[in-house]
Amino acid sequence: MLAGKRILLIIGGGIAAFKALDLIRRLRERGASVTPVLTRAGEEFVTPLSVSALAGKKVFRDLFDLTDEAEMGHIELSRSADLIVVAPATADLMAKMATGQADDLASTLLLATDTPVLVAPAMNVRMWEHAATRRNIATLKGDGIAFVGPNDGDMACGEYGPGRMAEPLEIVAAAEARLGNGPLAGKRVLVTSGPTHEPIDPVRYIANRSSGAQGTAIARALSGLGAEVIFVTGPADVPPPEGVEVVRVGSAREMLTAVEAALPTDAAIFAAAVADWRVKSASDKKLKKTKGGMPALEFEENPDILATVSKLAEGRPGLVVGFAAETDEVIENATSKRQRKGCDWILANDVSPATGIMGGQENAVTLITAEGAEEWPRMTKAQVADRLAQKVADALE
Repeated sequence: MLAGKRILLIIGGGIAAFKALDLIRRLRERGASVTPVLTRAGEEFVTPLSVSALAGKKVFRDLFDLTDEAEMGHIELSRSADLIVVAPATADLMAKMATGQADDLASTLLLATDTPVLVAPAMNVRMWEHAATRRNIATLKGDGIAFVGPNDGDMACGEYGPGRMAEPLEIVAAAEARLGNGPLAGKRVLVTSGPTHEPIDPVRYIANRSSGAQGTAIARALSGLGAEVIFVTGPADVPPPEGVEVVRVGSAREMLTAVEAALPTDAAIFAAAVADWRVKSASDKKLKKTKGGMPALEFEENPDILATVSKLAEGRPGLVVGFAAETDEVIENATSKRQRKGCDWILANDVSPATGIMGGQENAVTLITAEGAEEWPRMTKAQVADRLAQKVADALE
């Protein structure tokens, strides 16, 4: 899908610059030509020789190169590409982009272009979460800059959290999507994620043990294939992915309202762990311990979001996918659930405590369709998401 496309790759300074070498290889494998621009800081981590050897082209480094600037080379570079990719995009480089600075070749190229731009941020978690960086990100998104990542993970500095540059294949997928060539380009997909919180009183609630990691990974993978993603999330432990429309909710009823407002869509994936019940009359004051013992709580059933959407007479998505978190007779229970709810696919997973799946980094699922059950090997939640996103793309095609 990138065959014949011209990519201008700006490599910023940071330990993640080493991933840019693999990114060049991955882009060229897919038929793209890569023109590299290496910042002075980037040269501290990768050499011009290694970048040039992989790209098969000269590395551009200096704004005041007399040979190139005699013909306004920086203008030609910035406008002859089909896409500009900044990887890694440091906090400093994004700050320059947001404020329109142009004091080196990279920042001048970015200011002088009308070419689509994709950035892959990479920085320390504190820098990523700093208010100044958040303001710059908001400005860049408002200017139409696309983002891929960052991911959560261990940092070179020893900290853990968001700030790791997206992996090369994630950036490749995002590049395809940015160019409108992803298999889900033009498709609108709804994803629900995270738990719901059903209030008992102002300080207590009922919830499920869901981190939101799997739903977040699915939304990111679908977006990477070019889909327009509406991400309806409960109070999750993980931050939502970049580049999707985020709708935050608290309770199951709020989630249903948000889902109905997002329709129609081409597909809907219900990965949220929605609480089955809620307190019928939640107290507006904190319940106190009394000598009489625990206060009686009366429960009522929450709306069944998956079944509601699956059985719509009008406006039903072309593909409806649910999840079945089970602790016993996983395949049997999930198969029955698919038939009962009326959805097209169910991803069944064993969430018994011994598996470590609920709230963990890995998942082991079985895809259940009308044709039968397809068992997938245990893999990371990101890998599950990639595999599901590709199947959704194949189905919608």
